[in-house]
This record gives sequence, C-alpha cells and structure tokens, in this order.
Amino acid sequence: MALHVDHVVLWVEDPLRALEFYTRVVGLTSVRAEEFRAGQAPFPSVRLSEASILDLMPNSITEFVRKATGETRPSAAGRPINHVCFAMDRDEFDALAARLSAARVAMHTANDPSFGARGASVHWFYFQDPDGNMLEARYYP
Repeated sequence: MALHVDHVVLWVEDPLRALEFYTRVVGLTSVRAEEFRAGQAPFPSVRLSEASILDLMPNSITEFVRKATGETRPSAAGRPINHVCFAMDRDEFDALAARLSAARVAMHTANDPSFGARGASVHWFYFQDPDGNMLEARYYP
C-alpha cells in the first residue's frame, strides 16, 4: 500500500500570525488565506508540496474538532504532537536556516544521524513556530 500525507493540522493561537511565520520565515505558499480573512474558511493553510498542506487551526475551534472526531479526552483534539519534519534540498535547507536566523528563531541540532522517511541524515535542525509547535528541517545528501 502506498500512502502520502494529505495534511497535518497544527493548533495555533493566532492563525494570521502563524500564516505570516510559515509564509515569510519558512517560505511556504499560503492556501485559503483570503477566504479565511473574509470569514469564508475556518482556518488558513500553507502548501508543503503539490500533494500536502499544513493547516493552521485556531485553538478557538478545539471543541468543534473534539465533537467532529468523537473524542472525549481533554487532549484529544490533536495534542500532543511531538514534531513535524520538512524534508527539502540543500539550497532550501540553507535558505530556511538563513530566514530563521534573520527572524531570530532559535535552531537546535546535534551531530548525530536522525532517521526519517528516506533513511538517516546528519543534516537537520529543530525550531519552533510562534505557538511552540516543534518543527524539524532536514535534507538528505
């Protein structure tokens, strides 16, 4: 069976602040931003690839999501999540690191291989978005 990730949902306090971070700092393209601003979409998204998006879901609709999923546990609306990893080529990796540095976003790494979908890589770092969601960037040589 071959599957791909269609979307990942991150909880955010302020979707527009998160959208600004993911478009300006991370360098992704917005999806449904204007519809969200006009009140025609419940949240904006950013495009990860032709086949995947990252939804920036406001904390204010947690109760709706709990009901929609049938969950009753307080944390069942999608938390906790450990991290989301973005794989990219070396040029994008270097450009992202430069944008994060310019925006004074802390990056953390170690010199150990980290395993991912395409095997191990020593080229990776972690960083957080404005809402504290942990993100990883990596490239495979």
